[in-house]
Amino acid sequence: MFFRMSEGRARAGFAMTAIALALLGYGAWRLSGAEPGLGATTRARAGSSKGNSSVPAPEHTRDSVDLTDAQLNAVKVEPITERDFPVEKRAIGSIDFDEDMETQVFTPYQGKIIALYAEIGDDVKKGQTLFTIDSPDLLQVESTLIAAAGVLRMTTRNLARLRALYKSLAVSQRDVDQAVSDQQTAEGNLRAARDAVRIFGKTDAEIDRLIAARIADPTLVVQSPISGRITARNAAPGLYVQPGSPPAPFTVADIDTMWMLANVAEADSPAFRIGQRVRVTLDAFPGRSFKGKITTIGATVDPNTRRVLVRSEIKDPKHQLRSGMFANFTIRIGAPMRSPAVPVDGVVREGDGTQTVWVTADRRRFTRRTVKIGELFGGYRQILQGLKAGELVATEGAIFLSNALAIAGHR
Repeated sequence: MFFRMSEGRARAGFAMTAIALALLGYGAWRLSGAEPGLGATTRARAGSSKGNSSVPAPEHTRDSVDLTDAQLNAVKVEPITERDFPVEKRAIGSIDFDEDMETQVFTPYQGKIIALYAEIGDDVKKGQTLFTIDSPDLLQVESTLIAAAGVLRMTTRNLARLRALYKSLAVSQRDVDQAVSDQQTAEGNLRAARDAVRIFGKTDAEIDRLIAARIADPTLVVQSPISGRITARNAAPGLYVQPGSPPAPFTVADIDTMWMLANVAEADSPAFRIGQRVRVTLDAFPGRSFKGKITTIGATVDPNTRRVLVRSEIKDPKHQLRSGMFANFTIRIGAPMRSPAVPVDGVVREGDGTQTVWVTADRRRFTRRTVKIGELFGGYRQILQGLKAGELVATEGAIFLSNALAIAGHR
C-alpha cells in the first residue's frame, strides 16, 4: 500500500516539472521576439529591425555579406589592374666606415704629447695638424743639422783663406787639397742632416730658419695623412706615445664612401654578384634611398647562422651616414613581373594567417576570397593566386566587411 502511494506522488511530481518547463520555454520564445517558422537569417534580420540601431545588420552567408545603401559608403570598389612588380632580394645590414679609406694616425717617433688640434667628428684636410709632441729624436737630428751647418761654414772659410795664401806661396798645394776635401765632406754631412730633419716633416724653409737661428725646436707636428673625419681619439696632453703602439692617438676616415655590411641567407647568396647595384634605405632617413654596388661577397658560410657576408659601397657625398646605422638593402635580380595588384588596404590578414580580399559582382554582395600574395611595391600588394584582372574588389573598407561578417555570424 505504501509503495502505491509513493508511486502516485512521483507521477504527480513529473507532471508538474513538465508543465513548468513548457511555461519557461514559451516565455523565452516570447522574450526573443521570434515567430514560429522563421529561419536563422530571417530571425537575425527581424531582431535587428526591432533594435535601437539605425543601420540594419547585413544579410550574410558563411563567406558573403550583403550591404545596405548606408553601409556601402564605407566601402570603395575598384576593378583589379595589373602592375609591374620588381623581382628583388632584400637583406638587413649596418653601415660602417670604408676600411680601405680609414687610417690610424701614429706618431712617427716617440715623445710626449704637447697639444691637440682636433676632436671626434671634426672634418680635417690632408696635411692638417692633429697634435704635436715633444720629441727627443727630433731634438737630436736638429742639433746634428746645426752642427753640420757650422762645420760647413768653418771649412768654407778655411778653404778660401788657404787659397789666398797659396797665391803668395805661403802654403803648399797639399794644404789646399786637404781644405777642399774637408769642405766637401762638410757639405755632404749637411745634406744628410737636412734629409734627416726633413723626415720629421720639416720643410726646407723651416730647416733654413733652424740653421739661421741656431736653436733646435723639439716640437714634432703630426699631420693628417688623408682628408676625412676624425672617428676616434685616444690622445691627451702629456701622454707618452710611441710609433705603432696601440691605441692610435687619432683615427681618420674618408666618409665620402661608406660600407654596408649584410649577412644574407645561404639560399639567397647565389642571386648576388659583384658589381650589382643596390638600393639602401635607413630608418634614420624615411622615404629616402641611397645607391651603391656590391664589392665583396664572402667566400665562406657562417656555420652557426648559415649566412654569407655581402659588402656594398655607398656614395655619401653629403656625409649623412653614420657608422652603426641600421640599414635595409634591396637588389633587383631579374626583369619586373606583371601581376594583378590590390591596394594594401584591400588585403586583410585573417587570424589563421591567410590573406583575403572581398570580391563583388554587383557592388552590393561581397564574398571573401583567399589569395596568395607576393611583393609590396608602390602601395600595392602583388596577387599571385586567387584573382585576375578585371574583377571587382573592395580596395577600401575590407576590414569593415570582415568585421561585419564576424558580427553577423554571432547574431
